[in-house]
Amino acid sequence: MDEILMNEAERQELLQTMKRLHDLVADAMNDGDFGKIHEVLLEAAKDGCMDRGVFDINPVLFDLQTALICAEEVGLSRAGIVSILLHRCVAAGKYSVEQVAQDFGDDVAHILRGLIRVNELYSKNTSIDTENFRDLLLSFAEDMRVIFIIIADRVNLMRQIKDRGTEEERRRVATEASRLYAPLAHKLGLYLIKSELEDLSLKYLETEAYYMIKEKLNETKRSRDAYIAKFIQPIEERLVASGLKFHLKGRTKSIYSIWQKMKKQRCKFEGIYDLFAIRIILDSELEKEKQDCWQVFSIVTDMYKPNPKRMRDWLSVPKSNGYESLHITVMGPEGKWVEIQIRTERMDEIAERGLAAHWRYKGVKDGGGKLEDWLKDIRLALENPGNDEELENQFKVDLYSDEVFVFTPKGDLFKLPKGATVLDFAYRIHTNVGSHCSGGRINGKNVPMRTKLQSGDQVEILTNSNQTPKQDWLGYAITSKARAKIRQQLNEQQMQSTTFAKETLERKFKNRKVDYDEAVMMKLVKRLGYKHVYEFYRDISTETIDVGKFIDQYIEAQRRENSDGQDNASLHSAEEFVQSQALPETTNKDVLVIDKNVKGVEYSLARCCNPIYGDKVFGFVTAGRGIKIHRADCPNALCLKEHLAHRIIPAEWAGKGSSLYPITLRVVGHDDIGIVSNITSIIAKEQNVMLRSIDIKSSEDGLFAGTLVIQIDDNKKLNLLIKKIKGVKGVKNVTR
Repeated sequence: MDEILMNEAERQELLQTMKRLHDLVADAMNDGDFGKIHEVLLEAAKDGCMDRGVFDINPVLFDLQTALICAEEVGLSRAGIVSILLHRCVAAGKYSVEQVAQDFGDDVAHILRGLIRVNELYSKNTSIDTENFRDLLLSFAEDMRVIFIIIADRVNLMRQIKDRGTEEERRRVATEASRLYAPLAHKLGLYLIKSELEDLSLKYLETEAYYMIKEKLNETKRSRDAYIAKFIQPIEERLVASGLKFHLKGRTKSIYSIWQKMKKQRCKFEGIYDLFAIRIILDSELEKEKQDCWQVFSIVTDMYKPNPKRMRDWLSVPKSNGYESLHITVMGPEGKWVEIQIRTERMDEIAERGLAAHWRYKGVKDGGGKLEDWLKDIRLALENPGNDEELENQFKVDLYSDEVFVFTPKGDLFKLPKGATVLDFAYRIHTNVGSHCSGGRINGKNVPMRTKLQSGDQVEILTNSNQTPKQDWLGYAITSKARAKIRQQLNEQQMQSTTFAKETLERKFKNRKVDYDEAVMMKLVKRLGYKHVYEFYRDISTETIDVGKFIDQYIEAQRRENSDGQDNASLHSAEEFVQSQALPETTNKDVLVIDKNVKGVEYSLARCCNPIYGDKVFGFVTAGRGIKIHRADCPNALCLKEHLAHRIIPAEWAGKGSSLYPITLRVVGHDDIGIVSNITSIIAKEQNVMLRSIDIKSSEDGLFAGTLVIQIDDNKKLNLLIKKIKGVKGVKNVTR
């Protein structure tokens, strides 16, 4: 390694580290691995690819130290170690991933791809202290060994930066360690590493607090050790007498946890009484682990009074990261509370070094779960020992295959479902951005709004003030938020178009002094072939229909309606019903079947009760005006049935509802303009529901009474809408 510039101290440390690493992993390495790695590193050094970075740390020595941490403290073997030592050469382009696969195997190449992707992620200007960043990091890593490696890399860096770099750089590294890497280490069960990262972060971020607590712990160490010896002596005697194999450990709380407790309890160091915990670690057979732990629990609680509120049973139900232990807090001599942790050798190894220490992994593919689900699977895998190399090669995970993570130009990170498009991202940022979206720019390249996003994309949304949502946008968006907003905006456009068209018609009717009849209007619209009335109003607003010609048709239809003769619809009087045994054919339209034995009779809907598709109805034969259809609960129904029962005929709906019917709703509620806004918002989101008018009147008692005229296609939808309006905060009652 002479070609790599280093001082004598670095050279001596490098040789010692190489020897320790070789002794640890030699059995797992293939013949010639170390020789090939040495050649690759020398070539990279000659080409000047070994950058010391902002902290001026020798890169080869640093990677050897990281590899040693992974071997000693985490438990990684060949593939992970080789990947650590080669990653700088591959990232610099001096050694291809394909060549790595050829020389060292596909498993090493797979890990290196993950390390390179993670390094590329760090090159983006983004904030690491977010849940999304952690998820993106995991999805980029692809193999969880990459996560172990970057955690070990950060521990190594934190150990060496005390007198290196600027204070700003040290604080940046410490902040990342505290907010990202320590929580990740905790999730993976790497408790010693997690505690060390937290302590070192505190050392650089709150230096005075760190050294104050460290000095206090040193000052009280002798008295603390004496108390522990006094406390455990009788326990040790009873355990020996019971025939259990065990050893004891005393563990002082980490500096970081003491500081957190001081802040939480708002007390000084002297006010923290549970500064240490005692571990009783049993040498038990796997099938007798729980039995032995509970036996120790019984012995300890017979000698010292336990605090039932501070008992934690992680034997029966282990933590999601595989942690198993039994924690109790008892009152010791001098009235001091002492925490005791009871576990076996196997449990202690997992707690100290994490699940990776065993390398008993099984392949875990994503089934829609997240990190916690994966960790539960790993805990179960510990009970199934197998071929370490085979299991290690299966340790490929894809925790976030159902999500993508993308950046804004400023580096803000967003999480979206897989398959999300530029349009989804626009609505994720803000509704106004989405509604005016005209396209996007992904990684500097212009793309249409329907383009699907990939993890790591940097996306800029292009907008146009004249752009408005279109119907085909629903085919571009997959997220529920985007689709809901698009539908809402389309409904609002439809309402505006309808309002404009109605105002145009009313003005034209008034200019020609023609009376407006809703029933005649709806029949004519239907006769013109429109399935929904809003389609008719749309054509009015876009001038597809000549309003003048339509009014001429309306006048003719109204004349026929009011005439005593018959028109082409074969209007019959009550005395001219023609009986027929044949049932009318059911169509796909929401027509009415009258009497089941009567056909060819024109009918109209009564204005007194405004029946709609789905209501229970009956027919009433008028004198010369055909049949009027009333709701069964019409206010006039009782009178008609009592006095004119001979004119009542059965009626029922056939087919499916397709027309829009006018309905008036009466709403009573607290006098608050926000309620009205919420009600209209609910109506706007409904399909095939149009708000025609709203009239609100306030009263002196703090309530308002208003009427809403809507158009809707069936009573089931109406009942559901009424229920939703009743659910608005402040609404007292809704009636039809």
